[in-house]
Amino acid sequence: MRHHITVLTAAALLALTACSSSNDDKDPAPATTTPTNTPAPDQSKEDTEALKTAVEAYTAAYFKGDADTTYGMLSARCTDQMTKPVMQALTDRAKADYGQQGVKRFKVDQISGSLARVSYGVGLPKFDQKQQPWAREDGDWKYDAC
Repeated sequence: MRHHITVLTAAALLALTACSSSNDDKDPAPATTTPTNTPAPDQSKEDTEALKTAVEAYTAAYFKGDADTTYGMLSARCTDQMTKPVMQALTDRAKADYGQQGVKRFKVDQISGSLARVSYGVGLPKFDQKQQPWAREDGDWKYDAC
């Protein structure tokens, strides 16, 4: 049992690190200066709106403690790396420590086919996201920053 708790704690810390402002990507996609309201040539207004809606829904659910919604919005790659109990621990902690938060600033940095990178913030610098990856799976945008 002790090993299980240690593994769960380590997984939670790893996932929480993915939600912080640090970006450990060795080769992040280059940022663009395209404003949110002017889609780049390879992104449609519908893609941008659908992506923004997904980011807002994920963020609201995360800070609400809604692990069912957040876990359901993870990409297949991320669900292979994170269990639902770990997500529950993360969302419970976010709700207890920060309360309900919502996206206050949003920008699509890049969309290329079924992959995207977005930057957004909730008003807490610790949770500012830059070049966060999202993947479109079965027509829906999924959190892919695991």
